[in-house]
Amino acid sequence: MRKWHRWITVFFGVFMLWMAVTGVASHVTDLWPTAEPAKAAASAVPADFKCPETMACRPKPPQGGMRSWVGFFHHLHSGETFGPLGTAISLLTGCALIFFSISGMWMYLSMWRNRSARNIKPGWFWK
Repeated sequence: MRKWHRWITVFFGVFMLWMAVTGVASHVTDLWPTAEPAKAAASAVPADFKCPETMACRPKPPQGGMRSWVGFFHHLHSGETFGPLGTAISLLTGCALIFFSISGMWMYLSMWRNRSARNIKPGWFWK
């Protein structure tokens, strides 16, 4: 298991870093405060607009400043910017993250059981 864990890390480590950075950037730009939220939200919906009864109408958040970058970072994060190959790599990177989570827990439990079998105190963390 460790061998697979290491070899897959060599290839997907760079892509996982890319996914992490672009995902964080997307969320930071989405949560970035706007200069005048009350004024911009009021002007987002015209005064004569009547919301249909079947819809829950809310004004869209203003798209100026940092919020205008949300779509850009989302497209980088999902791989859409690089076409079908980018989307495929993004999907494979997500699958690799699932593999790393499962294999990492598997290796940790193996080491923990091994220490227990050798009558070494099996703590949660060891040196």
